[in-house]
Amino acid sequence: MTTVIQRGRIIQDPGFIQTLFNDPRAAILWLAVRVWLGYQWVEAGLHKVGNPAWTQTGDALKGFWTGSIQVPTEGRPPIAFDWYRSFIQFLLDAEAYTWFAKLVAYGEVLIGIALILGIFTGIAAFFGGFMNWNFMMAGSASTNPLLFVAALGLVMAWKIAGFIGVDYFLLPAIGTPWGRNKKTT
Repeated sequence: MTTVIQRGRIIQDPGFIQTLFNDPRAAILWLAVRVWLGYQWVEAGLHKVGNPAWTQTGDALKGFWTGSIQVPTEGRPPIAFDWYRSFIQFLLDAEAYTWFAKLVAYGEVLIGIALILGIFTGIAAFFGGFMNWNFMMAGSASTNPLLFVAALGLVMAWKIAGFIGVDYFLLPAIGTPWGRNKKTT
């Protein structure tokens, strides 16, 4: 039960929110979301890993970035925010696509595997959501909004999202940085 005391008032999460994000019985729902999302990442990543334009030259990412920074004479540009377009232009000018494409390709596969197996589920979902956010910022909607929402749910349900998975053993073994007892001398 999550409670916050604010100006002398106690504010609690609604019961269904507590159940959805904290009750191990909801882990079966998060298992389905987690495995589906993980599969999406593995499938997308394997297509990239098997493509030399992603893993050798980075030309695939260069092409995506080049297309996303274009400002048409009429209509709307793919990137709505000038600061993000400038950021992508900086990456293009620095030829970061040569190494960044590998990071994207292998990162997608690793995120997918971690989600499917339930290894550091909240962290894997966060990085997957971050990638979805960047794809959306670059003007590629596609399935990214749905994948982002699924990742956001997994991040919020991190305590139980990997309950049916490796996190069941991993999280109690290593604990959380904020929950570890400090040794007293």
